Amino acid sequence: MTVSVPPSAHSPLSAPASDGGRKRLGFFTRLLDDAPAGERYRLAAEQIIHAERHGFDSAWVAQHHFHEAEGGLPSPFAFLSYVAARTSRIRLGTGVITLPMEDAVRVAEDAAVTDLLSDGRLELGLGTGGTPASFNAFGFTADQRGDVYARHLQTLLAAWRGEALGHAENRLYPAAPHLLQRLWQATFSVAGGERAGLAGDGLMLSRTQPRPQEDPTRALDVIQHPILDAYLAALPAGAAPRILASRSLFVADDPAEALRLAETGLRRVADGFARSGHILRGDTVQDLIDTLDVHVGTPDQVIESLSRDSVLPRATDLVFQVHSVDPPHPLILRSIELTATTVAPALGWVQASV
Repeated sequence: MTVSVPPSAHSPLSAPASDGGRKRLGFFTRLLDDAPAGERYRLAAEQIIHAERHGFDSAWVAQHHFHEAEGGLPSPFAFLSYVAARTSRIRLGTGVITLPMEDAVRVAEDAAVTDLLSDGRLELGLGTGGTPASFNAFGFTADQRGDVYARHLQTLLAAWRGEALGHAENRLYPAAPHLLQRLWQATFSVAGGERAGLAGDGLMLSRTQPRPQEDPTRALDVIQHPILDAYLAALPAGAAPRILASRSLFVADDPAEALRLAETGLRRVADGFARSGHILRGDTVQDLIDTLDVHVGTPDQVIESLSRDSVLPRATDLVFQVHSVDPPHPLILRSIELTATTVAPALGWVQASV
């Protein structure tokens, strides 16, 4: 069965995909395989290589400090350089660098070197991040992260523009002005969407986000359309929109196994999501799936579920992750295969010619 995704009737500000109208397909990982850190990195690299073999256009990694259960990678540039040496075509992105916790000059330098080592395949997603307790280790509190982010972002942009950094002789080497065109901003808010649009950056929409207390069952696409509208309205004239819609999906051959693994994974993280503002709709596995915006099942079931998400037709980049289901590695590889061969084509993706 192939389910057509209807055009969004939400807004006249619909965004065509770039690359000549072709949507791009991405794979995202937070590196949460149930294994020691070194094995996590090896498995995640294998998953990205597998995604490249199946035609995915991009791969994205998250950055997390300290908390093993929330994310396994504090140093994304080191990891992406490792992956770059083992791939040839797939674009490699950060989703996201938690910029307040980083030295902005070092981010500018590491990104420039990683981009060279990957033959120009780097994409840079930035965000304020992360787990509130993590900020104290970097010398400030979570309440200050917005101000710190703004300062670090200005330094990062100045470095890539080739401006002097603290002294007339200090200019970024290797120079990387082209990275200014590869920035993406992640946001939960309409104001954040407008900010990304005004900057001409790409917009990163989350796989899930908390619902308002007064409307805990509001659909994710209903929440994200105003963010997307604000982004498109703020884009400079002539700027091509870049809209990345991240979604959680686990595609499997066996629907019963898919639900069993979904229940295991989602129950493990439910309390953490509740602490971060999500209002759990109940205690059944379907309640958890609905609360956390997970698409799970056979290809036909996942296609049908995704077809109800009216943000996806407006996105230029469809980026899928298996979190928080977190199935075993072989089933992640199988989910990648089924996504590329069946699910993504039903959503309008066409594999690029090599």
